[in-house]
Amino acid sequence: MADAKPLSMPVGATGVLVLASGEILWGRGFGAEGDAVGEVCFHTAMTGYQEIMTDPSFAGQIINFTFPHIGNVGANPDDIEADDPHALGMIVRQDVTEPSNFRSTEHLDAWMAKHKRIGLSGIDTRALTRRIRLGGAPNGVIAHSKSGNFDLDALLEKARGWPGLEGMDLAITVSCETHFGWEGGVWKLGAGYDTSRGESKRPQVVAIDYGSKRNIFRNLVQAGADVTVLPATATFEQVMAFNPDGFFLSNGPGDPAATGEYAVPVIRQLLETGKPLFGICLGHQLLGLAVGAQTTKMFQGHRGANHPVKRLEDGAVEITSMNHGFAVERESLPANARETHVSLFDGSNAGIELTDRPAFSVQYHPEASPGPQDSLYLFERFVGMMA
Repeated sequence: MADAKPLSMPVGATGVLVLASGEILWGRGFGAEGDAVGEVCFHTAMTGYQEIMTDPSFAGQIINFTFPHIGNVGANPDDIEADDPHALGMIVRQDVTEPSNFRSTEHLDAWMAKHKRIGLSGIDTRALTRRIRLGGAPNGVIAHSKSGNFDLDALLEKARGWPGLEGMDLAITVSCETHFGWEGGVWKLGAGYDTSRGESKRPQVVAIDYGSKRNIFRNLVQAGADVTVLPATATFEQVMAFNPDGFFLSNGPGDPAATGEYAVPVIRQLLETGKPLFGICLGHQLLGLAVGAQTTKMFQGHRGANHPVKRLEDGAVEITSMNHGFAVERESLPANARETHVSLFDGSNAGIELTDRPAFSVQYHPEASPGPQDSLYLFERFVGMMA
């Protein structure tokens, strides 16, 4: 194995990415100082870097942004999917500039530092993306030191020693710790998050939180449901204690097979109630496992806000947001699970529904945040099934 060598360090470098292969990419650090080890992936969205960084599904990952001008609209307290970032760090092409947006309340550099997340600019992000596309998502360490002093051999050892996401249950580390009722609908310009409820009786949804984005709950409320959120380890009895009309399985990070050790038995019991069930991303994979299908680690994964998905019932194409590194194997689907959507990028499975239960799921993110809103109808479909 090649060892990391400091000989090519350019003058003024304050940040570095060290891959487990021994490759070294020098740049300029921003945000917090220190280092973090994880899987290096790329994301193709042109907007929404705060939502992406705070998406719990990115736990254990370092994000290489393909769009070069990250940070130019600053940061604000509304565009977040969790209280703190879950992605370990970000890699960008251009230096972060002063924000230019009327909603900005903070410089991205300051926001990253406050939340102890590392940034690295000045990287040829297109070359790194190409490397990931051809070689798969590598393990690596992102590091920032204002002094420019790095122990490259120690960073390389850390990158090589990290076990990777396969077999790792991360949902349990990002899930809520206790149940709570969700308040508030979607965000509207000039009004903030909608808190209106109306007078009519609303279906009761229990959402199991494997690392959910907040905009999922907002859209469930917007579609007409009341939402109670439970931790990933909630038992069947704990779920049913809230007398729900339906169940929601959230997105989240890590290997679905590992999370499924405790989640799948509960999901199978929920399916036996005959009540509607809807899953997104990790929730989709867990539903697949619960009915007997298999999941596998993808070569590079899907992460972006421009992924075309074909809806098989009518051939319509939805442009979707995606963020996953595992997929349901369609060949393993049982007879009672019908494929509903496929990715037009690589043909992988993007949705299923059961033929003998009111249950369905999608691999992509219909709540967007960031991304297009082509698939918001799925929330209305779910709420309609309960009503």
